[in-house]
Amino acid sequence: MSKIMIVNTSTNNFEGTSKPTGLWLGELVHFYDYFNAYNHEINLFNIDGDTTPIDPVSLKPLMLDSVTKAYFNDESFMELLRNSKSIEEANPTEYDVIYFTGGHGVMFDFPNNDTIQHAVNEVYNHDGVVAAVCHGIAALLNVKDKNGRYFIDKREITGFSNIEEVLANRKNIVPFMLESEIKRREARYSKAKIPFTPYVKVDNRLVTGQNPQSPKQVAEAVDHILRNDV
Repeated sequence: MSKIMIVNTSTNNFEGTSKPTGLWLGELVHFYDYFNAYNHEINLFNIDGDTTPIDPVSLKPLMLDSVTKAYFNDESFMELLRNSKSIEEANPTEYDVIYFTGGHGVMFDFPNNDTIQHAVNEVYNHDGVVAAVCHGIAALLNVKDKNGRYFIDKREITGFSNIEEVLANRKNIVPFMLESEIKRREARYSKAKIPFTPYVKVDNRLVTGQNPQSPKQVAEAVDHILRNDV
């Protein structure tokens, strides 16, 4: 049994606006559900502790699939999101996997968080798996190794694409375009030919998923690594 830490946003609005954002619930649920079925130990964290805000768009009927809806209606699970610990309380030396969920909130509180950067290096350097989906890849943008090299430099990676940001009608209110920032750090970025279809890249013990359609596939890839299948 592996020990998994999941990190969510604490940001509930696009900076400088009253437009709500937060965690894209399905990106948490589908990953969580996959490993919960095998009784792995899973701990939820966010940046500031306490309530994890949920992006209301992720709860709309067209977005809320049956699995996510079941968790949303599960009071004990939702209580975990209402009473999350801050990532500052986590001990990354204890974990086999660290997984970063998405939702636009992470674009504001993930990239420059020192605790996140330390946790990524700690988990990866003790042979653990680092995983992220959609905008959650923002957590990896500014992680550097002891030599000052970007963690994602030259790595095969994906993440929410520029065209998906345009199609989501968020281009003008996000602080940066994730695909562009990934490329600026000289990662080997790729994406699905069709927007909003599942797409995952694996580079050693780094697993990234492109969009909200990809968290289950990210979980499967992480599981393969844990089982020494790759």
